[in-house]
Amino acid sequence: MKAVVIHESLTGNTERAAVLIAAGLVDAGYEAVACSTAKVDYQALAEADLVVVGSWTDGLFLFGQKPARSGRLAKLPVMTGKRCAVFCTYAIETGKTLEKLTSIMESRGADVIGGYAIKRSAIEQGAQEFVDRLLGVVSA
Repeated sequence: MKAVVIHESLTGNTERAAVLIAAGLVDAGYEAVACSTAKVDYQALAEADLVVVGSWTDGLFLFGQKPARSGRLAKLPVMTGKRCAVFCTYAIETGKTLEKLTSIMESRGADVIGGYAIKRSAIEQGAQEFVDRLLGVVSA
């Protein structure tokens, strides 16, 4: 099985989560790579059985949250027929970030199978929990 983890990161938290998620998938037997939305590994994306897309949560503290740089995410290649999972990193509140990210990926043709929010103060634990839950879904 092959996976690609695509991320949009500002301060490095979401990138760190993406790298940890890819490593967790490798540990589970996947061939997995992490890349940014600015430098998508198109070959890995084309070959991937699973696409994971993550973004940091942008917006005001208590309202207006959304995936950061959603315009870049909306320009990702078409993923028709690809299973996809989404994640976001956040400081205080996620609002509807995961729902909006799911909608963006579905507009690219992806079959979104789930999502997870990772608090920036617990990146390692959140990434591992996401991988564990993701593996439970994809192996079912």
